[in-house]
Amino acid sequence: MQLLFSITWGTVSGWWAPACLVLGILYGWLLYKQPVSLDKKFRYLLFAGRAVVVSIIALLLLSPLVKTVSYNPQKPLVLVLQDNSQSIKLFAPSKYPPPAGGETLDALSDLKKELGSDYDVREFHFNKDVADGLTKDFSGKQTDIANALHQLNERFVNQNIGAVVLATDGLYNRGTDPQYEARNIKSTIYTIALGDTIAKRDLLMGNVNYNKTAFLGNDFEIEVLAEAYQAKGETMHLSVTEDGRQVSAQNMEINSNDFHKAVTLKLNADKKGTRKFNISIAPVQNEVSTQNNTETIYVDVLDAKQKILLVYDGPHPDVSAIRQSIQNNKNYEVKTSFLADLASVKPGDYSLLILFQVSATGNNILQNLIKAKVPVWYMVGAQSNLQAFDQGQQLVKISSGQEQMQEVFAQPTADFTDFTLSDSTRNKIAVFPPLLAPYGSYSSPLSGSTLLKQRIGSVETSYPLLSFGDEGGERVAVLTGEGLWRWQLAEFQKYGNHHSLEELFGQGVQYLTANASRQRFIVYPSKRVFDEGENVLLNAELYNDALELINTPDVKINLKSEKGKDYSFLFTRVNQNYQLNAGTLPVGEYTYSASTKNGDRVFNSSGQLTVKPLNLEARQSAANHQLLRTIAKQSGGQMIQPSQIGQLANLIRKNENVKTVVYEDKRYSDLVDVKWVFVLILLLLSMEWFLRKREGVI
Repeated sequence: MQLLFSITWGTVSGWWAPACLVLGILYGWLLYKQPVSLDKKFRYLLFAGRAVVVSIIALLLLSPLVKTVSYNPQKPLVLVLQDNSQSIKLFAPSKYPPPAGGETLDALSDLKKELGSDYDVREFHFNKDVADGLTKDFSGKQTDIANALHQLNERFVNQNIGAVVLATDGLYNRGTDPQYEARNIKSTIYTIALGDTIAKRDLLMGNVNYNKTAFLGNDFEIEVLAEAYQAKGETMHLSVTEDGRQVSAQNMEINSNDFHKAVTLKLNADKKGTRKFNISIAPVQNEVSTQNNTETIYVDVLDAKQKILLVYDGPHPDVSAIRQSIQNNKNYEVKTSFLADLASVKPGDYSLLILFQVSATGNNILQNLIKAKVPVWYMVGAQSNLQAFDQGQQLVKISSGQEQMQEVFAQPTADFTDFTLSDSTRNKIAVFPPLLAPYGSYSSPLSGSTLLKQRIGSVETSYPLLSFGDEGGERVAVLTGEGLWRWQLAEFQKYGNHHSLEELFGQGVQYLTANASRQRFIVYPSKRVFDEGENVLLNAELYNDALELINTPDVKINLKSEKGKDYSFLFTRVNQNYQLNAGTLPVGEYTYSASTKNGDRVFNSSGQLTVKPLNLEARQSAANHQLLRTIAKQSGGQMIQPSQIGQLANLIRKNENVKTVVYEDKRYSDLVDVKWVFVLILLLLSMEWFLRKREGVI
């Protein structure tokens, strides 16, 4: 680091400096022109010291600025990013030309040595996340190249990234297209093409589509994308088994070396509960891998659908958006009804009542539904009678002196714990178009949880947009805005689906109807089937005699695997509920048994969940080198083969964009803040006092 400094005068003229010097000389001359008792050489020395001190003090009174300039050179960063997913090991080329000096990773490790001290080389490996260092483990079950590039770019933001070296086969099964994320990295990317672009002799399932829920006694379909490479003339035998019993099978003749066929299999939901089906393709001789020949799926067979009544008083596009978002979940059946047509409704048929801009006040049928302890979801809009709305529930109160609506954006809260929305859904909701909410002030007399708050323009408010609570032992929700159809259109226009709106309503309805049986103690997982490596989350609720949520007693739970291994946990108290993050569990089926004690009464709850294996890495055997070529080309780099890694150091040295950057740092400070100036004054005055004392002048 190089450091320079100079004095600048700011608003004061620099011509005052000679005046300060003249003042110091004049003061020293007046002080030491007469003492004849001092030797001449001492008089000159003391005169010079006093002149300097007075000049500096006078200069300090003018408050000049000291400009300090430092130059910090930063060596170029070379970030080495290595794919650690299973596909690298599963589908390595049979004849892999090793680079000079050893295998691929050894050659990458030598890059730091070859580049020398002029470059700062950092090494990382990735699968779905990024970790430090290189590894030969190749155990990653998912590959997210885009996320790896994003994490590196975020980690080294505003630093001198000279080049990125990406060693991968180009296959990813998680996240977005990496070539778009690569554009955000403003440096050269060199890609190392691992794997083989020629598909090997292999039979596999490219994808399996199925409904995760079915209803007892109904047939349901499974669609399997069967693929075969370099296996022309063979016969593919596809079968589905349950508990070792074959429930469906089909044979297909493979008529090309690049064979693809979508096969539909029909199964019957003849018993309720979580059903486990194994789909398999019989292997053929000399097949490169049999790991991608099997797939396990889980179907939740339900005894009956839960019925939901959606009541409205006038046509509105939100009604259709709400109905479609809820009915996408096969567990629910939505009946829409005008307020005037409620005479034919049977209150006992429904598990949830949605009041869209209508009030139950004065309507006997709706009042009977509410008295029957049916959960209610209130939705407020321009057609709502706010006075009747405030009288009908206690969760949210709206005070408005005028019938006026305003645009509000949804702002997801971080402390909502009643149920969980995915990060993707929360991020989408935060940028959705605004809803229309009544203009006024909002309050929450009843203790509840707010999932979405109102953001007016860029101002985040405490006003609730979507809240959940409990009234008299029954759950209630309030949405204080209309315009959900805009969310539906915006999501489909950008993403081609309605996943976030479906998840929001699916989770909300599940939460509201979860206590339909009014059990005192309930334990339920966030979902019935978890992916391998995913954290297993469970929730618990305990009600007192007044059906009020409490979480005073401890709740214990024991998870037991099908192999007989026990996992014991204690739930954590969150607000008025209980939550448990059991972490990652081995693949298999688990039963759970939870217990708690409130007073003298013991409560128990049991159920089951499944952790299913991930087999994503074995689904593609042909590497995608075209993707790597595109990423390298658009950044000004190039794709190289593993045998050419030894040339990488020369490529980086010859790249004029990979160079040391010198950062200039300018700082200004008052001269009076410079400590060594005061040290100098003190030394000069001390020296003057010592000499005068020595000569007997003092």
